[in-house]
Amino acid sequence: MLVFVNDITAVLEPDRRLYATAQTLALGIDTSSLWCTKITLLHYLPVTHYPIEYRDPQLAQATAHMNTRSKPATVNPFELTNELGYQAWRERKLDRYLRTVNELPTPILNPFNISHLERDSLIRRCRDTNMAIYQLKTEMTGEDPTDKRFMRVLGTQLGLQRLDDNLCADNDSITSLQVMQGGRHEGYIPYSNKRLNWHTDGYYNEDDQCIRAFLIHCVRNASQGGENSLLDHEMAYLLMRDENPAWVEAFMRPDAMTIPANIENGVEIRPTKHGPVFSLDSVTGSLHMRYTARTRNIIWKQERDTQAAVAFMRELLSDTSPYIVTHRLQPGQGLICNNVLHSRSAFTDIDGPDQQRLLYRARYYDRIVGTGLNEVAQAHEEH
Repeated sequence: MLVFVNDITAVLEPDRRLYATAQTLALGIDTSSLWCTKITLLHYLPVTHYPIEYRDPQLAQATAHMNTRSKPATVNPFELTNELGYQAWRERKLDRYLRTVNELPTPILNPFNISHLERDSLIRRCRDTNMAIYQLKTEMTGEDPTDKRFMRVLGTQLGLQRLDDNLCADNDSITSLQVMQGGRHEGYIPYSNKRLNWHTDGYYNEDDQCIRAFLIHCVRNASQGGENSLLDHEMAYLLMRDENPAWVEAFMRPDAMTIPANIENGVEIRPTKHGPVFSLDSVTGSLHMRYTARTRNIIWKQERDTQAAVAFMRELLSDTSPYIVTHRLQPGQGLICNNVLHSRSAFTDIDGPDQQRLLYRARYYDRIVGTGLNEVAQAHEEH
């Protein structure tokens, strides 16, 4: 006898045992005699067939060998086949996102040795919204404000170790973002005062150099402008899936987006890159997004759902959505995030030597510790 539980109504009791009643049970067994095995975050599991255990030891022994057939097909809410898991994740995401995203910056006393409270605050915010803004409470006594060493130490304390030594990075693999004339930086918008359109960092990178997180720190801001707009990529996924899951499916295809090769003076600096927009990390199960709103040097798949998804993103990012955060970093403030969607407005620099807008950026192949899908599930269960 194998008892399948379908269309269940479930209540998670204080003792963490999941009691269930089913619409239909084989052989008409009284539902009061059974309970589901404790499951880590039921809502991340598809309701297909749940293994059942009985309070009656004899019934439990008689059916133990049959429960091996009843395994959930997937545990990831970002899988389009997992509608129940998605709906539960969606409800929790919306609730936590709107409560967290506009919180004041986390104050940090010493970035070389952050406290447990400071670390927990940053991780919690990144767990809920994939981003957090910090504020150094005091000047680092005796330290040059242009010294970037604290960024590497701060990142390490948040699980970020593998720096991306990108094309325009400084010798320490941390990039100085400021207006630069001539040289390798010529023609790249981040090193100008022009508006920088919506994107995720490293959307042109190879898979083994996937940018999962970045840290930006403001040394000097501009006299006017230079605001960043931010949108958690999980929210972009949620809003698109609610509108039309077929568009999400199109963005998950391996040929949805093509970035042509980067050629300088006849030399190929980076080859052509094909890939999806949305993908799932094979280790953490987390959602990753590659995206740029630019219209030059990008080729979108000429297919109906892909084109509709591109149009949806363009409309979403041009709207005054309550999910988009705009913030102008002040000196001593920084942004730590799991490579969320972001843009930058045009700005005007302050006249005078060493007065230019200057931000430092560190990009990582790691994700912020404690924010992977599996880690988030565990954290929610414990609280």
